[in-house]
Amino acid sequence: MIIAIDGPAGSGKSTVAKLVADRLNFLYLDTGAIYRCLGYAALKKGVSLDDEEALAELAKRINIQMENTPRGIRVILNGEDVSQGIRTEEIGMAASRVSRHPKVREALLDLQRSFASQDLVAEGRDMGTVVFPEAEVKIFLTASPEVRARRRWLQLKERGIEADYHEILKSIKERDEQDSRRSAAPLKPAEDAIIIDTSDMGVEEVVNRILKIVEGWKKRRISS
Repeated sequence: MIIAIDGPAGSGKSTVAKLVADRLNFLYLDTGAIYRCLGYAALKKGVSLDDEEALAELAKRINIQMENTPRGIRVILNGEDVSQGIRTEEIGMAASRVSRHPKVREALLDLQRSFASQDLVAEGRDMGTVVFPEAEVKIFLTASPEVRARRRWLQLKERGIEADYHEILKSIKERDEQDSRRSAAPLKPAEDAIIIDTSDMGVEEVVNRILKIVEGWKKRRISS
């Protein structure tokens, strides 16, 4: 079974997807971290974020590993622990820019789909529309830009990272614009996705809502 959870930055999809995967004992796939790793590697190697060919080649060469730990997902890029390094706003913007290139997305598609040999909760921006269009359950989480900016600010603060709320809000709005306007897999709900606005919802409330949706799907499958 595949549960696809999409949504813009700060909508809560990473936190929610991890908890849903844990409750169901499914594998959690953080696809956003894959694009962040590519953006991180490109900046480190001096590869232009506008050079589609070079980025696609880099995407084929980088080695990415993910490990579940009590403190969250540990991300290893070419032997380097980048778990914290890829979570900055700069890398988030870089990830958005590299992900707009069709050849880059194609280069990373097989890597993402390779995880589908087991029950999976996949979160990102095009899980339900492009990567796993056959997913049994598709969720699109959203929230107002202001709410999402505050959430991101609090996340960074908890990690000991200094950040300015207004800069984060500006960055989120710019990224929304980039992600929704790109020609390759623009950010949008799948036609059969269930849209959940999390602006006024707590994490547990969102998780329980999704678990009920999954349970409903299982009951319908059994009855059919």
